[in-house]
Amino acid sequence: MTNTSNERIVSGSRHEDDQNLDTSLRPRRLKDYVGQNHVKSLLEISIKAAQQRGEPLDHLLLYGPPGLGKTTLANIVATEMGVRIKVTSGPAIERPGDMVALLTQLQQDDILFIDEIHRLNRTVEEILYPALEDFFVSWVIDKGLKARSMNLSIKPFTLIGATTRYGMVSAPLRDRFGNIHRLDFYDDSAMTTIVQRSARILEIEAEQHGVNSIAKRARGTPRIANRLLRRVRDYAQVIADGIITDNVAENALEQLEVDKLGLDNIDRRVLLTIIDKFDGGPVGLDTIAASISEEADTIEDVYEPFLLQLGFIDKTPRGRLATRRAYEHFGKKFNSPLKADSLQGNFFNSADPPDL
Repeated sequence: MTNTSNERIVSGSRHEDDQNLDTSLRPRRLKDYVGQNHVKSLLEISIKAAQQRGEPLDHLLLYGPPGLGKTTLANIVATEMGVRIKVTSGPAIERPGDMVALLTQLQQDDILFIDEIHRLNRTVEEILYPALEDFFVSWVIDKGLKARSMNLSIKPFTLIGATTRYGMVSAPLRDRFGNIHRLDFYDDSAMTTIVQRSARILEIEAEQHGVNSIAKRARGTPRIANRLLRRVRDYAQVIADGIITDNVAENALEQLEVDKLGLDNIDRRVLLTIIDKFDGGPVGLDTIAASISEEADTIEDVYEPFLLQLGFIDKTPRGRLATRRAYEHFGKKFNSPLKADSLQGNFFNSADPPDL
């Protein structure tokens, strides 16, 4: 297994070979979308209200870890509203003129979906401000004495933005979204339903225990569940009789180095670095990154969210701490039960700067 985060089988980021699978398994209607019940309820009300008024839906921002269904929800909203959707991403819009071209091509009530919206160039982003509020675009052409401002009306539309880094979306842009929803990791019940649905669509024969094994290791992320299902299917086809049983799933996932909680080799390295090299912490993020030859941003954005969800690490002003649960997962003795308590009193009185 490689250290590249985007190539990890338990990475929520899209792999190159995920595209066709994601599209074929993607639900088309809100009623078929599994999980995220609170977000679904709010969206259903917003959609019905917009339809009754004959207006475009309020601009919508979806945020949360990768692989949870932000793009899927955007396409569902377009289907439910009965409008077209134009899909792009922040890095793909390089110049203000690119954004102007996108906005002027939109028809009445269309949806513009921008993935990774936090990566929009600031000058490009500024083109959006009047477009979102007053439905016109303004930009400057030429330079120096020949420079002049151009204004052009555009048709009312809905912007749906998606991001894994909510804090990196600028405040002026955030303030222009009427609906902001966070997508959370899915529980085991929802993950089981998702694996069952995907197996049925892909015509994979899977016993309930096999489905459960895959669902529990999918880290609450549908994209990972579908990826694991495909890998286990291949194993069952070659090694077994094509049926995903509990034993087949367990053996296949063991070969993939995915344990019963969905942790892979890199997750274990992060945790064991804190536990073994730094006596459970606290240890700074940069120090952990240097110890495992990984980028600090990758650890914070890719690895930590699930470890925090499991309660295996704590983020403190002095760094990361491995919790009792992490020690128990590895069968290690949590031999400093008073450590966190004794340090906690010193966190905010310490002269050392926080190392996060």
